Parts: sequence; structure tokens; C-alpha cells
Amino acid sequence: MNKPATIRASVVFAVAAFFNAHASAEHDDKSHLTYQDLFNLEYAANPVVMPDGESVVYERRSMDIMSDSLRRNLWTVDLDGDNHLPLLSDGKNHYSPLFSPDGKKMAYLSSKEDKTQIYVRDMASGLTAKVTDVAMSPSSMSFSPDGSQIAFVMFTPATKQPLFTLPFKPKGAEWADDAQYIDQTLFQRDGLGMNRPGNLHVYVVPTIGGTPRQVTHGAHDFAGSIAWLADGKSLVVSANTREDSDFDVFNSDLHKVDLITGETTQLTNETGPESSPTLSPDGDMIAFTGFADQGTSNHITELYVMELDGSNIRRLTPDLDRSVGNIQWADNSKGIYFSYDDNGKKHVGYVTLAGKISTKTDALGGLSIGRPYTSGHYDVAPGDNVVYTHSSGVRPADLAVVNRRGKVTQLTDLNSDVFGHKKLNAPELMTVKSSVDQRDLNAWIVTPPDFDPTQKYPLILEIHGGPHTAYGPEFSTEVQLFAAAGYVVVYGNPRGSTSRGAEFANTIDKNYPSEDYNDLMDMVDGVIAKGYIDESQLFVTGGSGGGVLTAWIIGNTDRFAAAVVAKPVINWASMVGTSDIYTFMTRYWFTDLPWNDYEQYWSRSPLSLVGNVTTPTMVLTGELDVRTPMSESEQYYGALRLEGVESSLVRVQGAYHGIAARPSNLARKVGYILAWFEKYHTPEQSDTTE
Repeated sequence: MNKPATIRASVVFAVAAFFNAHASAEHDDKSHLTYQDLFNLEYAANPVVMPDGESVVYERRSMDIMSDSLRRNLWTVDLDGDNHLPLLSDGKNHYSPLFSPDGKKMAYLSSKEDKTQIYVRDMASGLTAKVTDVAMSPSSMSFSPDGSQIAFVMFTPATKQPLFTLPFKPKGAEWADDAQYIDQTLFQRDGLGMNRPGNLHVYVVPTIGGTPRQVTHGAHDFAGSIAWLADGKSLVVSANTREDSDFDVFNSDLHKVDLITGETTQLTNETGPESSPTLSPDGDMIAFTGFADQGTSNHITELYVMELDGSNIRRLTPDLDRSVGNIQWADNSKGIYFSYDDNGKKHVGYVTLAGKISTKTDALGGLSIGRPYTSGHYDVAPGDNVVYTHSSGVRPADLAVVNRRGKVTQLTDLNSDVFGHKKLNAPELMTVKSSVDQRDLNAWIVTPPDFDPTQKYPLILEIHGGPHTAYGPEFSTEVQLFAAAGYVVVYGNPRGSTSRGAEFANTIDKNYPSEDYNDLMDMVDGVIAKGYIDESQLFVTGGSGGGVLTAWIIGNTDRFAAAVVAKPVINWASMVGTSDIYTFMTRYWFTDLPWNDYEQYWSRSPLSLVGNVTTPTMVLTGELDVRTPMSESEQYYGALRLEGVESSLVRVQGAYHGIAARPSNLARKVGYILAWFEKYHTPEQSDTTE
């Protein structure tokens, strides 16, 4: 592989190309998806069946172009699709609706007064009371059995004396800020920045308002869902109270908290995480999720039930070989609903207490607006009807309901104003054989709006993160904007992905990246075999774990015309101590610390292959990212420049690891990727017919 003699001024060209690509994506044909359309999207989330059993309240989520943020309001719709009306829709953020056991009150969270607080609405009168006035945001609300109290989780700052101070600062003097003294192992968290001293704790507050009372204490986080016991005198919550919790990150247990005495009793003591406690309607059992920690990089989360004192723990899903979540008891306490991923699609399942499993729907989705990750929310209505966020592949989530006979009724239509006149092609499933071991691999192809199979098209391979996550036939603004710009897009689930069971996910245990590279090349070859791809016009991108694999790919082959490596890990050794997951990573992804066994870190680092790279490469990362810190991108960009590779570095301002958290940054991410690819795309070669 020969290096270019000179390095181009790639950053300047990339900025100019951004605007050219923007114009290209906007296209004269108004039937194509545009960047501006991203700000007009709406989707349904978090459906909650109302006490009448005939209607549902849900979060209607939209993009606020003025504040560059997600807006959430509460709407209602009947289960036959009639009476689609706003409940709380005043331009503020209202979300997380929760009904009292008697159905007379609805609690919800709202930031209508800037800080998020708990509000309670009387359903008969429509009157609303502000219940809390707290400095930190509440979460994980739960009504007491008699509806008189609400338990919630809130961060509780701790008072900490500085190790050193300068005591003689004159009044009014303008000095530099005090130094930050850190003695926490995990001192930062992506999306939040530097950790403040303190922990998550449980509080209770009267539903008529008052002073919240803290009921858990100590230097550990009590977090997640809260299960009140039937007597209303105690509750169950998950916490990792071990002294080495920063290093034994999975090992949380269920704890019973006595609200009168404050005494905390540990109910479980397994090797992995026990979480999501949920009390059965008859008050006799607690369901929860968890797994036995085997030390592998991926585990299957199972569904369990136990007695109220933690005895008689039983596994209900030992043979499912898929991770479960979002558990809900049936009203008769004879079984439990749950969600799980299978072959890239999210399902709602039901299991009896005897362990018999059935499937209610496989069409959950539509919540992952940026990239096509599996997603979805649901709730259960009377008569075994399931209300869920419905995935169509070409629109964000609407609400639908499926009855016990499998009949589906769509309840909302939130995006016809945007998509009714647009051309989008749904993801098409492609199954290919792995060249490594002949196992089946699932991938999806999205073609341009005016696709003609007799023509030749450029191809984008888009790679998911994780690596233990899954893509599916979901709506994705990134993929659809790539397609609108004239590219065929392929994405899939190489070995290591979830939704295919423990063995498939752990084929890369202590071996990532590895043959997942071969699987991705097999997917590219599978699309090429269809005859409509120009092999000289192949492009590749991916974020996080997908950024790792993108950099790994261009270190192993020069078949791609250009690449965008987004928020990557480039050097596993330098990640230790700089990422917010370094204690997890060293324990589950490697067998020793890098200074004890440097070779295994280096041999799996894309930086070790940079000397092979000839592919023009953009590196793109959020400025505030601490999951895959900017230093990883900087050292890869520097290495590429030292090697004479055409390269550029994009620092997305105000963005953590989740670049798509702000709509404008999602648009910028796509725009820069397309701009970079346009620089190396030669349309006169790719628009001919063979």
C-alpha cells in the first residue's frame, strides 16, 4: 500500500464540502428526506394505559428547533384510535406519567418551571398540584399502595472537605477557580461530566406535597425501579453496597427498606446484578431481572421471581437465551410480560409462573431516531391487549395495540405531515453466510428513494456500537439521509451483537475486534453480489464500537474509497484511566491490566494498524465525550497525519458520546459524513449501467 506524497488541507475541504453535501441531500426533489425534516419529526413513547382501560396516555416527543432539544408532552388516545387529544401540551416538558393504584391521581415529571419537579393531577377535576420543590431532578417514581405517598430517586450531594485551601483570598479578589481534588475511582460520567460527591437515594413525599424524606443513606447508589410492599411500610430497591462497587460494577442486590425504622435488609446475594423489582398485584411475590456473572463480556439477563423475604428464587426464562427487560405483572399475578430482542427485532413476550413463554408482538421500535438500534416501549391493557410503540422501518414510532388474537390497530399517525409526500424505502433483510464459520448473519439494505436496480450505486457500510448491541429493521434518520443522498446503505449484526443468544455475542469475548471484521466484509460482498453496487465507490462509517471496527477495517483493507471513524477507541491501553468505564473494560474485555499484559491491548488496538491505512479518513467525536474520550480521536488523527494519510478531525461542540442528543448535532454528524464521502465519490463512474 503506497502513501500519498502530500497531505491535503482536508479540514478546509471538509467544511466546504459540508455545504455542498447539504445542498445535495436537500435535493431539488422535495420527495427526498432533508436535514430540515429532522426537526419536524415526532414519535410516540412510554404508553401508559389509563385507569378506564379504554384509553392510553403517552409521551408525544418532538424536536424544538428554537431550543435545539427534545420536547415531551402528554397526549391521550382511545384504544380504538378515537379521541386523540392533548392532556398536557403547553410547550413545556411533561413526561413519565404514573397512575395511583385507585386510578384517581396521575403523577408526572415536568420542567415547566425550569427545574424538573413532581406534579400530581386529580383525574376527576383536572386540577394539578406541584408536589416537590427540590434542587435535583427526581426519577423512578412509585405510588404507595394507598396512593398517599410517592417514592422517587434523587441524587443527594455529599459535603466534602477540600484537602487544601488558600485561606487568605481578599474579598472581591479575582483569583483562578479552586483546583478540583478527586479521590473517586469513577470520577466522571458521560452525559454528565465530572461526578459531584454524592449518591442516588430514595425519598418519599406526600402526594399533596410537602418535604421529601430521605429513606436510604450511605455512600452507594440506590437506583432504578421502586417496589412498594403491600403494607405500605417498606419498599424494595436495587443497590450495589459493596466496598469495591466501582470495580465489581455488576454486583447489585435487592434491598428491603423499612420506612419506619430506616433499617435496610439485603434480600439477594447473587454474583451479578439483581434489579427492576416489581411486586405482584396480589402482593405475594417480587419479580426481578438479573444474571449470574460469568466474567464474559456479554451476559443474558433473565427473569426471576422470589418470595417477599428473598427466598425461593426461581428462573422463569432459563431456556430463552435472550435478555429480558421492562417487566410487568399480569393483573391476575399468574404471569409476567417482558420485552426481548430476537434477530434484530424487539418483541413483547409473556411467561407463566410455570415458565411457558408466548409472544405478543415482534414489532416494537421506532424510538432510536439516529441509528437503527432495537428499541421500544409497551404497556398492557385489560383483556391481554398490548399497547406498544410500533416500528414500520420508514417512520418513527406510532402507537399501536395488538389483541390476544394478533389483530393490530394503529392508534396514532404522527408524521404524515412530514412523510406523506416523501419517498423512503424500508430496510430489506439480507442473510449471508459468514466466511469464518458459515453461520447465518443478518443485515439490512436501504436503497435510495428512486432506486433503479439496473444502475450502479455507491455503498455505505454503517456499523453499530456496543459492541454488544443490535441493529434491526428500524427507522433511522442517519440511514435514510444517506439513502436520500444517493447511497445504498447496508448495516447488520456481526458476531458479538446481541439478539442472537449468548454464544453468538461471546464469540468476541476477550477477542474484540476480530472475526467481526470478516462478518462485515461478508455483508458488503452480499450487497455487491446483487449487481447494483459500484465496487470502486465503497464507503464505511460507524460510531463507538462501530468506530473501533471502522478503524480496524481500514487498517486491514484498502477497498473503501473513504471512511468516517466516529467516537472510536483507538488505543485500548490509553483508554484505561481516561474513559468512564475503565474498571468495567479491564475486567470484562481483557484478562489482565495493560501494564501486566500490554500485548493483548496493543494487538486489538486499531492504532497498531495505522501504518497500513491509505483510506482517506475523517475522525468525528463529541467534544465532551468521556466514554470514548476525545484523546482517542486526537491520537488517531495525529497518527494518520504522521503517516501522510488524507485526514480530518471534527470536534462536535457541546456533545457527549450521544452526539444525537441535540437535533442540530445529529444533522451535523450526518452532514459531515456525507461531505467527506462526497469528496471521494466519483458519480460519473457510478451512474453507468453494466
